[in-house]
Amino acid sequence: MSIEVKDLTKIYGAQKAIDNISFSIDKGEIVGFLGPNGAGKSTTMKIITGYLQQDGGEAFVSGTNVKAHPMVTKRKIGYLPEANPLYYDMYVKEYLNFVADVHELNDQRSTTINKIIDLVGLTPECKKKIGQLSKGYKQRVGLAAALIHDPEVLILDEPTSGLDPNQIIEIREVIKNLGKNKTVLFSSHILQEVEAICDRVIIINKGKIVADDKLSNLQNTDKSNHVVIVQFKENVDEATIKNLKEINSAQQLASGKWELETANSESVRRQLLELALQNNLNIVSLQSQNQSLEDVFRALTN
Repeated sequence: MSIEVKDLTKIYGAQKAIDNISFSIDKGEIVGFLGPNGAGKSTTMKIITGYLQQDGGEAFVSGTNVKAHPMVTKRKIGYLPEANPLYYDMYVKEYLNFVADVHELNDQRSTTINKIIDLVGLTPECKKKIGQLSKGYKQRVGLAAALIHDPEVLILDEPTSGLDPNQIIEIREVIKNLGKNKTVLFSSHILQEVEAICDRVIIINKGKIVADDKLSNLQNTDKSNHVVIVQFKENVDEATIKNLKEINSAQQLASGKWELETANSESVRRQLLELALQNNLNIVSLQSQNQSLEDVFRALTN
């Protein structure tokens, strides 16, 4: 396992920022790390990266104890913190050369830096001072710095903060490609980004892990909140729709189009097909919708 956390605890005064949490992440996984503000996400990430020391438990990166061997583990980690620390008076390539010095990179340094600049989409702005860049491009500089030494593990705290929609899509693709052969722990308040990038989600609330599962499983947790949307070619009246069994509510979205809430979507889908056959109706589309990640998040953290 590339990241392993065992019974991790961090206390600030009388408050437990993280309370005896455990999880592990394998190589090739991109895991979304979610929680409300103050839930313990950034504290956990800082402990894994060696920026903070825990009060209890252990953290391992590629099998190495972070607290016992902080320099060894830091060489294996690329970290983009939420507050992206940059030297605004330095030029982009100058700063990346400085980061390369920190990591003692010597072989093909210029080629590596140019490759990373191209990877994160910094090429149009690479000859400017960092202070002259927009917030989105500053975020790309931070991501480039996290990648410069080709780390085994990436810890990304709000990596798409400040990016416009087009930039978000570009960085999303970068992260997805990196996740094929690296371990990525990815935190974001933009839940649509997590849905687009991650297969697995860990949700933390008040210092405790309240969910750790595949996204698809979490979205199927509430069996009473399935939605079926059906579009008939013909107009179908309300009485016919409400005559179906196991319908909790029905809302007409347009002529012939209905949104049905049910605890048993498979049964409702079968009934709709039977209804169409018996009444010579044509179904244009029929789809089921599970809970959104936002629904899951709110249910677990309210």
